[in-house]
Amino acid sequence: MVQDLLESSAGLMNFSIFFVLAVVLLFVILGFVTMAILAERKVLGFMQGRYGPAHVGGKWGLLQSVADVVKLLVKEDLIPKAADKPLFILAPVIAFAPSFMVMATIPLTDKLQFADLNVGFLYYIAISGLTIVGMLMAGWASNNKYSLLGGMRAAAQMISYEIPLVMSVLGIVLLSGSLNLNDIVETQQNSGWFILWQPIAFIVFFIAATAELNRVPFDLAEAENELVAGFHTEYSGFRWAMFMLAEYVYMFAMSALITLLFLGGWLPLPFLGFIPGAVWFALKFSVVVYILIWFRATFPRIRADQLMEFAWKVLLPVALGNIFLTALIKEFFLK
Repeated sequence: MVQDLLESSAGLMNFSIFFVLAVVLLFVILGFVTMAILAERKVLGFMQGRYGPAHVGGKWGLLQSVADVVKLLVKEDLIPKAADKPLFILAPVIAFAPSFMVMATIPLTDKLQFADLNVGFLYYIAISGLTIVGMLMAGWASNNKYSLLGGMRAAAQMISYEIPLVMSVLGIVLLSGSLNLNDIVETQQNSGWFILWQPIAFIVFFIAATAELNRVPFDLAEAENELVAGFHTEYSGFRWAMFMLAEYVYMFAMSALITLLFLGGWLPLPFLGFIPGAVWFALKFSVVVYILIWFRATFPRIRADQLMEFAWKVLLPVALGNIFLTALIKEFFLK
């Protein structure tokens, strides 16, 4: 009896700790989203020769994102009369939940991680793919032809670009011998960052990641000149905000993944090991986010047919060729 009580108490304690840490992680991610929206507007304004937010929150517009959040929370929640109401309500949840779940296996440092899975990268790909269901569900449930077309286009795009994205990482898996993200970072401690060993994989992965995030120039799922706003045309208020929140959380997760796979994660540059690993991770992560914003300010949106052809006729063959080349190098030069 006493042993059962002790086990139940220990289980409750572990659950409480896990719950508290999950809430902390959620607030960290929400903080990033708030700052990322502000940073994106400021960087875009600078690159395009105009002002970004400059009124709300003083001269720098620091509270503009907070004002946007308040506006979305108090905005009227509209559901079309002809929509499939249960699916319409459920779709934003299914789109957002996986974006938060993938953060469980992403190590920010060697000691700051929720779950250290042996198949951490595979877990990321499997869980992030569930967001496609939410997008399709939103397009179908809206009972709007533009929303349906946007949902189908988003699904086709994400499925198509997920293949070269995964294939590009197989070269890293061959060199590190593991799908564990911690092991991949540790391998780079001995052999150097994988961006030097796998430059082709880095280019393919970065382009495919941009398409997976539905960001310019691959934001065809919500091409305003064709589909109004794509799969979330009929959404308003906090339900629309959940789709946008998922997009920015995925930007956080994908930028962290690029940092881990290609830039050595928290590993320092030579002779600068006195700087904490968390600082190194934040610096590399910030550079990746900046480049994603830079893409948005620079490239024009491409056509839907160009989007699909680029995935299947360019990125996929290049990724397969990189796997073949990496296998040859490992077999003949890295024994």
